[in-house]
Amino acid sequence: MPDHEMLNWLQEASGQTYGNYINGEWRPANSGRTFQVVHAAEHERVIGYFADSDTVDVNNAVEAADAAFTSWSALPGPERGAILLRFADLMELDRDELAFRLSAEQGKTIAESRGEVARAAKEARFAAGEASRILGETVPSERRNVRNTVVRYPIGVVAAIAPWNFPVVTPVRKIAPALAYGCTIVFKPASATPWASARLMELFTEAGVPSGVVNMVTGGGSRVGDPLTKHPRVKGISFTGSTELGLRIQQTAAVRLARTQLELGGKNAAVVLNYTDLGGAAKQIVSAAFACSGQRCTSISRVVVLKSQADKLTEALLQEVKQLRVGPAWEPGIHMGPLVNKEQLESVQRYVRLGKEEGAELLYGGEVLSGGTYENGSYMEPALFVKVTENMTIAREEIFGPVLTVIEANTKEDALRIANGTDYGLAASVFTDELSDANEFAARLEAGMVHVNHGTASEAHMPFGGVKQSGFGAFSIGSTNQQFYTEHKVIYTLY
Repeated sequence: MPDHEMLNWLQEASGQTYGNYINGEWRPANSGRTFQVVHAAEHERVIGYFADSDTVDVNNAVEAADAAFTSWSALPGPERGAILLRFADLMELDRDELAFRLSAEQGKTIAESRGEVARAAKEARFAAGEASRILGETVPSERRNVRNTVVRYPIGVVAAIAPWNFPVVTPVRKIAPALAYGCTIVFKPASATPWASARLMELFTEAGVPSGVVNMVTGGGSRVGDPLTKHPRVKGISFTGSTELGLRIQQTAAVRLARTQLELGGKNAAVVLNYTDLGGAAKQIVSAAFACSGQRCTSISRVVVLKSQADKLTEALLQEVKQLRVGPAWEPGIHMGPLVNKEQLESVQRYVRLGKEEGAELLYGGEVLSGGTYENGSYMEPALFVKVTENMTIAREEIFGPVLTVIEANTKEDALRIANGTDYGLAASVFTDELSDANEFAARLEAGMVHVNHGTASEAHMPFGGVKQSGFGAFSIGSTNQQFYTEHKVIYTLY
């Protein structure tokens, strides 16, 4: 039976108007305009109307954050951590509403959405602990009567810019550590998915975050994102999104030496080398490939397998993909929801066509689903391509959708070369029974995160990031966040 609780809640909650959250209160956009967000699975249903902001709104938010910085940064770290712990508790208590909002605007299954809320709470708790671990050092002096210390202090106002694929965990991933280290925030959610973020603002306030410490401004990138990244009082920019936009932000920040933390695209490979449990590998790969309908930067999109195991692995992958059920979030037993909107569906379909035109074999799926339940959403069958070569477009460009490609390699060295043969370097998996191969590939794969014998699932306390065109600056989530949100100060004391 459908999840009637979700359907009933959506019926009552949809259609409201939301302003910007500035200095602890909701304010309409300076322009007076709003834009609408529709349900990912029911395009005729308007979820809500959100502030269509401009430079004036951005300035107001930055000024509020800047004014709040002095008192917030002076609050002892453990007290900031205690507020974040309350925030994590509130998220868990509010799990269903956050998940309903998330599934409605983004399209992922309700199970995935609840899992995302749980993950966000874990990351907030880790950040809370970091507030008590802002560590410096004492260094011996060359002189008998001088004490040398190195301390860390928060950089100031941080701009946090999030994508549309994880509307709960990504904002928390940026805001929670900023608050832990004593920074204040101006947050811009993706225009496609601002609904869950609006609720997060209320939960931060309910947890005890003072007015002005966390602010949210909604609207288009040119009218909100650009003035935010260019603002002279913004000292750091934490961005997750496309490599193309990340490079633009990096250029903007470099002009005024603002700090950046960029989490960008990926073209992640799963390399299979003489692995006994091919069925287990297929389960891990398919789960990592099609979670969030393939719309995540750490999705496995390429399988690089030795020719000797290619046929057996392909058959195992095919059986796993065939078991995936596609449908709206509230339907039981659903593994994959719709893509976020029609534009994303059209983008992914273009890659499906390119794959076939360039000579790859579409072994399964790939077609748009329509009629009945599928009529009002952007649905497609998960696609599995074989006979893919490393120079094909679908093997090189980030598709950001439910498309998995299988590439055969002649040797282990060939497999490594193919896996590293893209501009990206975010995550990779290697499946092997040989410890020596596991160690060698973990060392030589050009990726910020390597997973041995399992899919590309990260953990809430481990650094998260990429190399090459998949990322720049300090990794997020783990203790590496301190490198972005704080600055060094060296103190010499004569006594």
